Amino acid sequence: MQAQTHHARYGAAKLEEAGTASDFVTRTIKKVLDEETTRLENGLAVLATVGATAPFVGLFGTVWGVYHALVAIGMSGAGTLDKVAGPVGEALIMTGLGTAVAIPAVVGYNWLTRANRVMLSHLDAFAYEVHTFVAMGQPLAAADAPAASTVRAITPRAAA
Repeated sequence: MQAQTHHARYGAAKLEEAGTASDFVTRTIKKVLDEETTRLENGLAVLATVGATAPFVGLFGTVWGVYHALVAIGMSGAGTLDKVAGPVGEALIMTGLGTAVAIPAVVGYNWLTRANRVMLSHLDAFAYEVHTFVAMGQPLAAADAPAASTVRAITPRAAA
């Protein structure tokens, strides 16, 4: 509504305002939708990075732990099961921790991405309805119906 009023009051005073009032309203709606998309996607890259890299961090911890366990076993000279199982088992905990971090991060990322996609779909549909209302002065359903609509066209106020 503000975009339509602005364009009616000032016309195409700048290059970004060039075109018809409908074009200006369309660009304004698109700009707002892009800003909302950016806001909704804020932080998703960090969550995706955590979900993608956590298993590798856990694997690196496991390899590091196994290496140090084997070095300690080699220095002690005793390769018995009790000397091997404890340190290697501790090293494997890192893989479990990496997986325990990655799974919730990936599930959360997928849930948020889906929720954002649904929200943006609703916003797109709403934006279409708003544009139709602003352009025609009546809701979309009333535009398809006979002219017995009770919705009045919006007229810009005179400049004060």
